[in-house]
Amino acid sequence: MSIEKKTLVLGASDNPERYSYLAMNRLRSKGHPVVAIGLRPVTVGDVAIDTEKKAFTDVDTVTLYLNPRLQKEYYDYILSLHPKRIIFNPGAENHELAGLAQANGIQPLEACTLVLLSTGQF
Repeated sequence: MSIEKKTLVLGASDNPERYSYLAMNRLRSKGHPVVAIGLRPVTVGDVAIDTEKKAFTDVDTVTLYLNPRLQKEYYDYILSLHPKRIIFNPGAENHELAGLAQANGIQPLEACTLVLLSTGQF
């Protein structure tokens, strides 16, 4: 039995062709609580996508689906959540944020959330 890891999907989308959409559904199917921030206030399955930087609590993992240029405005917000790790999905790799994460005791991980889930490494 895996441990539930509350995950923030940053760059969430209700477009079924987007990896963030697939990740939200896969995380939920594996029993992980999911919170999400995206451009539009919509719902994917049982996950409401917020448009504001909410003060979520007990976030274990932040998984990024934003390109590095768009991540900048979220640096302080992500660090304020004190997650255990940040997953930089393909296309979201960001050495600046990874460095900030490490300096704050957060593990930066360049990986694909979907692959981690499918191989039991999440």
